[in-house]
Amino acid sequence: MRLSAHQARLLHLHAQGLLARPRRRAKKADVLAAIERMRELQIDTISVVARSPYFVLFSRLGAYKQPWLDELLAGGAIFECWAHEACFAPRDDYPLHRRHAQERLGHWSMKHALRMRCEQAPSMDRILARIRAEGGLKSSDFESPEPRTVGWWGWKDEKRWLEALFALGELMIARRENFQRVYDLTERVLKTMRAKDVEPVSGEAMQRAFTLGAVRALGATQARWINDYFRSGRKLKDADLDAYVERGELLRVPVDGWKTPAYVHPDHRGACEAVSRGRLRATHTTLLSPFDPVIWDRERVAGLFEFDYRIEVYVPGPKRIWGYYVLPILHRGRLVGRLDAKAHRTEGRFEVKALYLEESVEPTDALADAIADAIAVCADWHATPTVEIGRCSPRAFKRPLQDALKRRE
Repeated sequence: MRLSAHQARLLHLHAQGLLARPRRRAKKADVLAAIERMRELQIDTISVVARSPYFVLFSRLGAYKQPWLDELLAGGAIFECWAHEACFAPRDDYPLHRRHAQERLGHWSMKHALRMRCEQAPSMDRILARIRAEGGLKSSDFESPEPRTVGWWGWKDEKRWLEALFALGELMIARRENFQRVYDLTERVLKTMRAKDVEPVSGEAMQRAFTLGAVRALGATQARWINDYFRSGRKLKDADLDAYVERGELLRVPVDGWKTPAYVHPDHRGACEAVSRGRLRATHTTLLSPFDPVIWDRERVAGLFEFDYRIEVYVPGPKRIWGYYVLPILHRGRLVGRLDAKAHRTEGRFEVKALYLEESVEPTDALADAIADAIAVCADWHATPTVEIGRCSPRAFKRPLQDALKRRE
C-alpha cells in the first residue's frame, strides 16, 4: 500500500469518526463508543459555545443529549484522569492511566502535589476524613476563610488540596454537578466503575498500550506525533517502531510528500486498503472544538491538513489574529477555514463574529451551503436558532452564506 497525503488525512478522519455525517440519531451508547474510539476526551471549562468535551462529541454524533456524558461518568463507564491534559477516558483504561500518573512523578505538577501532600498533610487528611464520612463533595462544599492564592488559577487552599489528592490517586471524580467536580475516595469510585482489572501494569506495558492505542486513534500518523496523544514520552523516531512493525503490531506505509512513513494500526488495514484505492471518501462538514483530538497537536494538524492553528484564548485581545474561541471548519476532508462564535443562550442567538476561509479555498455557493448547514445544525443544538453572521473573509462570501441560512429557515 501507498497513500497520498490526502488519503492519509482521510484515514485519520475515518479513525476519529469524522469522515461522514451520522446516518441516524445518536443514542447514549454512541457517546461511549465515540470516547472509546478516541481513547480520551479532553476537558475544558470555557463555555462560549458548548464546553469542549460536549462539542467534540457533537462534531461526531450530531445533536445528541449532553447529559449522557455526565451520566456515563456517574455510572462508571468513563473516568477522569490526566492524560493529554485533563481528560475523560474509558473505564478499561484505568490501569494504564494509573501507571501513567506514576510515570509523571517528575513532572512539575506532580512534584508540587507530592510536596503539598507532605507539607500540608494534616489539612489534606481532614479533607479525606470528611469525604470518607459524608461522601463525594465539591470544592464549593468547603468554605475557606483565607483569601485565594495567586497560583493554581487563584484556587483556595481546599481546591488545591482536592486537586493534589486527585492527581496522586487518593481521590477520583465521582460525577459532575453543573460541570463542577465531585471528589470521592478512589476505592468507592472504582466500585462504581467495576473496572475489569485494577492490578498495576508495568511501565513497558503502559508504553506499548499507549503507542498502539494512539496509532489506532490517529488512523495514520508519523512516528513523531504518536506520544503527544497520551503525553506518554519523548517524540519517537522510525527506529523506535521497528519491533512493532516486525511483530505485525503496526503497518508502515509510505505517503507521497512525507519525508517519513505513516504508521497504521492493523485494525485499520481494511480502511487503509480502501482509501488507497479511492473507495473512502469524506462527506462531512462540521465545526470542531479547539480541543478536538484532530486539532490539539499544532505540528500534526499542520502536517496533515496544512492548517496553522493556535488557540488564542490566552493571548491578549489586541494581539489576537482570529478571535477568542475560534472553531476550525472541517469540510469534506479538509480544514477550509475558521470562525469565531458565541452562543447567546438567553437570547436564543448564535453569533458568528467572524468567519475566515483559507486562502487556498475557493468560496463557492456549494461551500456556502455546506458551511451554513453546519452552523445552523450547531446553533439549533445550542438552542440558539437565530444565527447572525458578522465579518467574513473574503467579504463576498458573506452574502451566499446568509442566503443559504435563509433557505434553511
